[in-house]
Amino acid sequence: MSLIKSISGIRGTIGGKQGEGLSAIDVVKFTSAYAAFIRKNATVDSNVIVVGRDARLSGEMVSALVCGTLESMGFDVVNIGLASTPTTEIAVTREGACGGIIITASHNPVQWNALKLLNERGEFLNDAEGKEVLRLADTGEYDFATVHELGHTYINNTYNRYHIEQVLSLPLVDADAIAKAGFTVAVDAVNSVGGVIIPQLLKALGVKEVIELNCEATGRFAHTPEPIPENLTDIASLMKQGVADVGFVVDPDVDRLAIVMENGEMFVEEYTLVAVADYVLSHTPGNTVSNLSSSRALRDVTGMHAGCSYSAAAVGEVNVVAKMKETAAIIGGEGNGGVIYPELHYGRDALVGVALFLSLLAKSGKKVSELKAGYPQYAIAKNKIELTPDVDVDAILAAVKQKYAGESVTDIDGVKIDFPDSWVHLRKSNTEPIIRIYSEAATMTEAEKLAEDIKAVIASL
Repeated sequence: MSLIKSISGIRGTIGGKQGEGLSAIDVVKFTSAYAAFIRKNATVDSNVIVVGRDARLSGEMVSALVCGTLESMGFDVVNIGLASTPTTEIAVTREGACGGIIITASHNPVQWNALKLLNERGEFLNDAEGKEVLRLADTGEYDFATVHELGHTYINNTYNRYHIEQVLSLPLVDADAIAKAGFTVAVDAVNSVGGVIIPQLLKALGVKEVIELNCEATGRFAHTPEPIPENLTDIASLMKQGVADVGFVVDPDVDRLAIVMENGEMFVEEYTLVAVADYVLSHTPGNTVSNLSSSRALRDVTGMHAGCSYSAAAVGEVNVVAKMKETAAIIGGEGNGGVIYPELHYGRDALVGVALFLSLLAKSGKKVSELKAGYPQYAIAKNKIELTPDVDVDAILAAVKQKYAGESVTDIDGVKIDFPDSWVHLRKSNTEPIIRIYSEAATMTEAEKLAEDIKAVIASL
């Protein structure tokens, strides 16, 4: 059993003893602490908290616990039912709510679930706010409402439609061009809420034919749910048959978008943001942001557009959003297929990614593989080095920083070393004694060699 408490929320495997897995008692405790935090810190005059969930087998049970606990803390609940993470974020601001809870473990396997915590802007809590929720949970500094102060739960099943309407209303989403292109699109939604909302979006955009794979929202994932190449063999095989123009894959809570090319090869998650950003910048010049572990291709593409500049943020959606606001970026996200388009909201949103990418594809008149070939070509290797618990990881990172002091070094999140034609990023894990090593170069062979060179340096230290 596992229970991981972090600033971004609470996630764990269902069952087990209290404190060892995500038990019913843990759900109630952390929901209560979050409610107490919101009661004290919300800046809007509202007593409403929005709750949405993905299609996990434990989702309905956890949702009942969350809604009941919020009622017991004196809050009214707008339960939007099966809904994506970005849909829930949008619902928070639409309802004028003081917060929101998304019940989803994102790309984790079926035995996991989690509570993702939002503020009144429909954005994730920042570091200080998350730590305060954890402190309240540890100390039990919260009081339940009396019988006359109990809240109520209201059901609202209209937000999928509202989310789609908001995407369609974006000026850069060209449904007419998409309809004229007569696209056939394949979708793998790994048996969660994406299987409901993505086909609806595609039909609303005028896609000629939608081929659905694993779109029944049963919560029984047909494959490991993270949308990375080794998990996408079914849709890759389908695309190799030449039956569709493009394939889209989302994770269980629909905030990440992976694209499969017409030939069955991966567009690569890193390039979802690159392509969408290129399209946005070609129409509305501005700044871009991604995290330190994301492809240099976004920086390169941004530089190709006059008057546009790129900035890097620490890893984590909340950090990317903060940097986007600081730099007034018009597009940003993360290299895991997460597109953040502030024109709609500050959150990773696969629906926005799908709509903007199809608009780009329709207007370009190219195949997906031809689009990909037009972007700077890089390969990212993702490695890690395991350490004994007694090793001082911070000291190792400091030593690596010193060794490469002659290069361009960024230390806002671990240590990132930028070489003229490649980079390597080292970050320590918050949950286990390992250092994650991401490296990027022109080829995978070069990226892997760079990682091995860094491992050798660490070993020498």
